Amino acid sequence: MSDERPGRTVVNIHATPFREYDMEGPVQPEMSWLPVSYDDTTGQGSYVMRMEPGAVTIAHDHAGMEEFLILEGELIDDDGTTFGPGDFVSYEGGTHHNSRTETGCLIAVFEWRRPDPA
Repeated sequence: MSDERPGRTVVNIHATPFREYDMEGPVQPEMSWLPVSYDDTTGQGSYVMRMEPGAVTIAHDHAGMEEFLILEGELIDDDGTTFGPGDFVSYEGGTHHNSRTETGCLIAVFEWRRPDPA
């Protein structure tokens, strides 16, 4: 079976090497990411992020929506809320937070902007 089809991208998260994570500035060696449709220019699209046990994100602001689905492990937000597999979290544009994990986690992340109201 071929994965090739115009307009479709297929990325196997178990077979494709992840990249060093540096989205909030410096490289964070305890984290890695796999862009699927993420565009560095617009800051929009989707990617998969892996956080090793003990990883902590740098506090950051969201220009647009950030949504993520916990696939494996757990993620603890800066207010102490713990998210686990199956939790889908949505942050509005303009929010500020950081997260950490004690066990490690794998997360599908979606960054996008709402259309301007007409």
